[in-house]
Amino acid sequence: MNVTELARRLRTNTKELLDILPEYGFDIGQKAIKIDDRTAELVMRKWKFIKRDLDKKKQLEQDEKKKKERELRKESGETVTLPDRLMVKDFAERLNLSVTEVIKELMKNGILANQNQDIDYETAAIMAEELGFFTQKEDSKEKAHEVKEEALEITLESALNKASHMERRPPVVVVMGHVDHGKTTLLDTIRKAHIASGEKGGITQHIGAYQAIWKDPKTGDERPITFIDTPGHEAFTVMRSRGAKVADLAIIIVAADDGVKPQTEEVIQIVKAAKIPYIVAINKMDKEGADPARTMTELSGKGVQSEEWGGDIPMVQISAKNNLHIDALLDTLLLVADMNEDNIKADPYMPAVGTVIESHVDKGMGPVATILVQSGTLKKGDNLIIGEEIYGRVRAMRNDTGAEIATAGPSVPAQIIGFKVAPTIGDILDLTKAEHATPIDIKQKKTQQTGAERMILSSHHHTQGDDEHDEKKHTLNIVVKADVLGSLEALIGSLDRFKHDEVAVRIVGKGLGNISENDVATAEGSGATVIGFNVKPTSTAEVSMREKNIPFKQYTLIYDFIDWVHEELEQLLESESIVHELGNMKVLAVFRTDKKAMTVGGRVETGKLKKDAKVRVKRDGEEIGKGTLIELQSGRSQVKEVPQGTECGIRYEGKVKIEKGDILEAYEVEKKERKLELNTQ
Repeated sequence: MNVTELARRLRTNTKELLDILPEYGFDIGQKAIKIDDRTAELVMRKWKFIKRDLDKKKQLEQDEKKKKERELRKESGETVTLPDRLMVKDFAERLNLSVTEVIKELMKNGILANQNQDIDYETAAIMAEELGFFTQKEDSKEKAHEVKEEALEITLESALNKASHMERRPPVVVVMGHVDHGKTTLLDTIRKAHIASGEKGGITQHIGAYQAIWKDPKTGDERPITFIDTPGHEAFTVMRSRGAKVADLAIIIVAADDGVKPQTEEVIQIVKAAKIPYIVAINKMDKEGADPARTMTELSGKGVQSEEWGGDIPMVQISAKNNLHIDALLDTLLLVADMNEDNIKADPYMPAVGTVIESHVDKGMGPVATILVQSGTLKKGDNLIIGEEIYGRVRAMRNDTGAEIATAGPSVPAQIIGFKVAPTIGDILDLTKAEHATPIDIKQKKTQQTGAERMILSSHHHTQGDDEHDEKKHTLNIVVKADVLGSLEALIGSLDRFKHDEVAVRIVGKGLGNISENDVATAEGSGATVIGFNVKPTSTAEVSMREKNIPFKQYTLIYDFIDWVHEELEQLLESESIVHELGNMKVLAVFRTDKKAMTVGGRVETGKLKKDAKVRVKRDGEEIGKGTLIELQSGRSQVKEVPQGTECGIRYEGKVKIEKGDILEAYEVEKKERKLELNTQ
């Protein structure tokens, strides 16, 4: 037999075979071309033992090599920084090791995970230390966010301090409150009732803010008010704290039938921390169960005392749905604005300064952002300067009705077309830095954004469903696709409030851009609903979802998404069973026994018996089984109920055979649908 043929059969190479054989007593020479058949047969028989021995040696060599590498890392003090959570493949990348090697190390420690699965910091740190690395935890997202917030505030304050010709401007108002308390309805009602008459034919644009024109019925004076459209944007982390700071005034909305909720308390704290004046709108006064006095009492307990009760906070009772007392609310709002007039001024003549309150990439227009101008005037043709970088030039501006505008002055929200790269929500537009601004490196910025996106996509795990306990929960599976990273972060972050012992949200897929066939496949494999936030499915994905009957939801407002999740999770809750005890019967005679049913007679000793009631069968004081009363007979008549003290016959259905002397305890089970109480703390 040729040596090459033998090597092929043994699945090794010829040189390795000729090197190995002498060690095991087969000295056929290093340059042998042929080997006799008898020797070849012996080699093939012994090969599995030789191979096992070789594998052991190889493993020992690898272990020794790894040990030396670990010692070298420890000696050199090689350190790896790890976040709260990260994917296995990202963990391997940070360690500069192969994914296979990391997966093997995890398996050695009893952790079965593929390259796309998340591991927590504690697990990653232990693994990294075993591999010879020193570990440190990445700054938490909250801390990094606080640092960014502080830097943005300093930038904004510094720019606004350059103003010199201060004039009155429209107040900027933020509406905040608990989910379902009517923020969206209030904003819609104000918008429909008070937009300028000349704009009524315009197409409404969801640009994150809008201006309403309030006309004084007595004087006829028109006063513009700018509303930040927080129902869509309040859930953005960057706007939850900054939304109040960007605004001059706040409306805290509280439902009269629901009162103060945990999220209401959070809003009160945000507004107070921002030190901006606010009023309270007690909404849903049209609903049965509306109790404004109770709501005001609860607000007092949180340090919000009504003017009516000797405090300093104006409160107006309204119905946003029925347009009740909305005029009174706006009157009060403008009165508070007038009392704080000194703080609601700007210089319209300086270079524009403002905050990005909306940002996305439009398929036709490219990067588009909404700027709320806070001082100065933004004009068509102006450079768009963020952080001393020129992001583009204003090619066109639109207001919330879709009309093109040439300029945007203080307190005016404008949708800007002309960005080369989409800015981040919360970024400061500062044209006062035009002198030192340099053109943006588009490639580098996109790389940075892609890196940030990758980190978010890998570090954001699903809100629930990560621990063993959660495996026992009923889960709502979703695939989430959004237009920009800020939207995706906000959507995932908004699910943090859905913490419950029995139900959970499980994000089985997430990403940026339009919904693809891969997303549909992911949803199909996990029984998930596909969620599109400001994005659409591709034509093939749309057809695929329709054919496979995969649920699909599209949203432009985060709170609409939250409401849907709330409803879906509520439906997953098992209904509550309430047992109503009816009465007891003592069995005096057994008349007939069938395979699954019996006819017996007895006396109702307490309460009553009812047709179709459930029964517990008790013998000598112990429960021995359960069944159902399918028929009741009193005298010769079929009846629906038998009262206490009456002898009757019953038709019983159940597995347990009843005997004379048994006690039947009758009861009814009421199924009550449960409401999902959220833990928003």
